[in-house]
This record gives sequence, structure tokens and C-alpha cells, in this order.
Amino acid sequence: MDINQLKRIIEGMLLAAGQPIAVERIQQLFHIDERPVRSDIMDALTQIRQECADRGFELIEVASGYRFQIRQELSPWISRLWEEKPQKYSRALLETLALIAYQQPITRGEIEQVRGVAVSTSIIKTLLEREWVRVVGHREVPGRPAIYATTHKFLDYFNLMSLDQLPTLAEIRELSDENLRLDLENTKVNESSEELETESVSLDSSEGQKLEEREPEND
Repeated sequence: MDINQLKRIIEGMLLAAGQPIAVERIQQLFHIDERPVRSDIMDALTQIRQECADRGFELIEVASGYRFQIRQELSPWISRLWEEKPQKYSRALLETLALIAYQQPITRGEIEQVRGVAVSTSIIKTLLEREWVRVVGHREVPGRPAIYATTHKFLDYFNLMSLDQLPTLAEIRELSDENLRLDLENTKVNESSEELETESVSLDSSEGQKLEEREPEND
């Protein structure tokens, strides 16, 4: 098959699927008598990725396969298409997800032991409903607690091909320290602004009082 025709077909598949497609799945979508070999599909995907270099979208590979997605730097404009703001997750949920990702397989009790606080049922339920984590077994101890691990959907959501691409704990600590520094700087800026506003109000009040004192009394 002509490489340009193969590229068009693959592009159509990726756009229509609405989810990542693996190379093996792409092959299966062709009739046996026209099925391209893996190397041809990889060449087509490489060319498509290169042709997207200057576009508003890109072709990326995640754990489940290949997909088109809007470039992240365009999100401030693209997000305005939806009135509903994206869901925000609590710090407790994100900490729980991080522990599962880095320490998997892990039980709820082991998560609580590391965090030092109880993990609410709603957090586990949300992670399971999002299909970011799944139960991979049960620990052979009294009560047989469930053991949790991350899924392909977790990797896909965070644009990862494998867990090896997760940032190291040292990198996370550096990021946390930087965020803390920025928070402290923002707090100082806000406090300075509030002080200036207070001073301005005080000055305005003083000036107004002086003007009242200067005004002659009417007989």
C-alpha cells in the first residue's frame, strides 16, 4: 500500500477511535490480504508525528498505544470551549494515588501507615471509578485486604508509556520545595498589597478629616 494512503487511513483510525490504539490493533483493522507489516505502520506513524510538529495537535505514544491530542501549551485557550471547569482533586487523593504508583502493589492499610492518617472510602472509590487503579489481589493476612496497583488508563491520562517515566522522588521533592517557595513569595506579595491598601485607606481617612476641619462653619 502507498505510504500516503496508509498515513491517511491511520490518521482516520486515530481520530475516529477516541482512545489510544496499539500498532497490533491498527494491523487488525486491515483485511488480511492488504494488512501492512509492523515496520510500515511504524514508518507511517513517524511521518505523521513529524508532520504535526508545527500544528496545534500532536501524535503521542502512551501505554495503550498512539493518539492525537491538543498540545498542552494551548490549554489556556482550548479550555474555554467548555463552561464546566475540569475537576480538581484533593491533596489526600493525589497523595494516595502517588503512593500506589510508587509503592505498588500496596494495601489501604499500608497507605495509611505511610500517610499517618486514614484513607477515606470515597478516595479509593474515586480512583477505582476513574480506572486509575485496580485490585490486583488480596494480601494473605487476617481480613485479606485488597492490593492496589495502577492501570494503563492511569498511564494514558498522565501521558506516560510506562511507570519508568514517573519522576523520581528526588525530583518530586525539588518540585514541592519550589512550589512552597512560590507560595511563600505569593503570600508575601499579597500581604504587602493588603498593607498598602490599609495605608491608603488610612491616608484617605486622614485627608478627609483634615478637609472637614478646614471647612468654615455655616452660621
